[in-house]
Amino acid sequence: MNPLRRYETIMEILLAQKEVTVNELSERLDVTGKTIREDLAKLEEKGLLVRIHGGAVLAQSDQLGILSTKEPIIKHADQKSEIATIALRYIQPRDIIALDGGSTTLEIARRLENQPLTVVTNDLFIISELLHKEEIRLVVPGGYRLRNMLAGPEAVEYVSKLNIQKSFISATGVHLQHGFTIYTSDHADYKRALIRSSATVYGVADHYKFGQCALRTFASLSEVAMILTDSALPADIAKQYRDAGIQIVTQ
Repeated sequence: MNPLRRYETIMEILLAQKEVTVNELSERLDVTGKTIREDLAKLEEKGLLVRIHGGAVLAQSDQLGILSTKEPIIKHADQKSEIATIALRYIQPRDIIALDGGSTTLEIARRLENQPLTVVTNDLFIISELLHKEEIRLVVPGGYRLRNMLAGPEAVEYVSKLNIQKSFISATGVHLQHGFTIYTSDHADYKRALIRSSATVYGVADHYKFGQCALRTFASLSEVAMILTDSALPADIAKQYRDAGIQIVTQ
């Protein structure tokens, strides 16, 4: 296993468990403890984890961008509701839209009226939310289950053949230099496919994700038409992004 894939696997394990030991990683990845400690040091330098005695914990436990498989517990619910309200302004009856996996897009799904609409999603929570809205045509790509989302080459290939009008894309971090980032390539490839297949792409991100950076960049800021965020985004931060040519919508 090459180093980059080890890094991704370590982050996947941390996302699921929040804490991991060197011994556990050494056994699961079949490498020496010395190699694992070096990997953890590199990931700590990137700000993705914090080393503790005998292992590591997530550096930003409230900024995962990935829901638990057990229940959709949503942090910063008020901000996500605010973003969802903004997003609804850009959705019209009979649109073909894609809702990327995540807690903010889940909130969008919850607020969608039962109306003629096609929704593409790989998020199991969003699927469950929309199943009872019989006017909405639900399109679900194939793939394997990774926590609460479907991923893999099948999902990427399926989405690549679609004609999507509007995609709402989530991210773990939004950064001026590094763009939209996430922890693992499994989701990055799917997000890239959504972007390529969409006429218009909207980024959706809570204000606390601005300036944050995860392991994988899946899109530059210029690849989205605008970023929808909540009104708590500091004015000076919003100005930095607007000065860089990025449209920020907060209300």
